Amino acid sequence: MIDFIRADHIHICVPQERLEEAKAFYTGVLGLQLIDRPNHLFSSAGYWLNIGNIQLHIGVEPFLGRSIRHTAFEVADIAAARTHLQKNNIEIVPEPAIPGRTRFAFIDPFGNRMELLQIIN
Repeated sequence: MIDFIRADHIHICVPQERLEEAKAFYTGVLGLQLIDRPNHLFSSAGYWLNIGNIQLHIGVEPFLGRSIRHTAFEVADIAAARTHLQKNNIEIVPEPAIPGRTRFAFIDPFGNRMELLQIIN
């Protein structure tokens, strides 16, 4: 058995020619904090950002189309998150209802699917 402690980071990919646009989206629209990335250790470009108590790593690879793969993040106010994304013209994707959660997904400008959810007590 593996004794997991927490998620450390999530890695998403964007096309090389859109890497700077990805940085601007994740820092500007989503408000994530850019952190130091030891670039000398990697053969390709990328960025690391803080998201809650984990990190989001952005790397590059050719665009492969839309996938059902996703990452889910719990948020404090799901309605405010939806409104913010809609104001920034981000595609919202409905998700099936799950008891105890309000949720939706969004597609970032690079084809990555991200789910946001709020736990309902």
